[in-house]
Amino acid sequence: MRLPLPTLALLGALLATAALPARANDLPSAQRLWLAGQKTQAVEQVEQALQRTPDDLQLRFALGVMRMELGDRAKALEIFTRLTQDFPDLADPYNNLAVLHAAAGELDQAKAALDQALRVQPDHAQAQENLGDVLVRLALRAYQHAQKVSIAPSDALAAKISRTLALTRELTPKR
Repeated sequence: MRLPLPTLALLGALLATAALPARANDLPSAQRLWLAGQKTQAVEQVEQALQRTPDDLQLRFALGVMRMELGDRAKALEIFTRLTQDFPDLADPYNNLAVLHAAAGELDQAKAALDQALRVQPDHAQAQENLGDVLVRLALRAYQHAQKVSIAPSDALAAKISRTLALTRELTPKR
């Protein structure tokens, strides 16, 4: 399943009007480090900036994205969960929570997070796309369960499973 992550280069545009500003150079400097492959230093710079301005939305979101991209699921979940609590009217933290849940196979939690993102911002394109991906995976799960509990095999159900499985594979990023 392909659930795209926001790039650090776009964070400023995504959240420009939603936060108290960090020091002018904190986030751009960390982004440059990140893009130069100095990921540990970028994370350290954001964490240091957050010590000065712990409520800064842009820095918190950037740190969540960095942790997510580094595979630190637990810290990313914690950051995005706190963001949804502190800023419940923003869709992006819910969308990123959904990405984390979907990647872990937690489809019901992913769908719930995406539903909330879309309640907050119905036209959030990435959340809409991610919801489509999650729904395809949920459909596959339902079809497979139906096949498992079915008394007699069904060619129609087998065909649905085959088509949905192919679509699911198409949505999965190649690594």
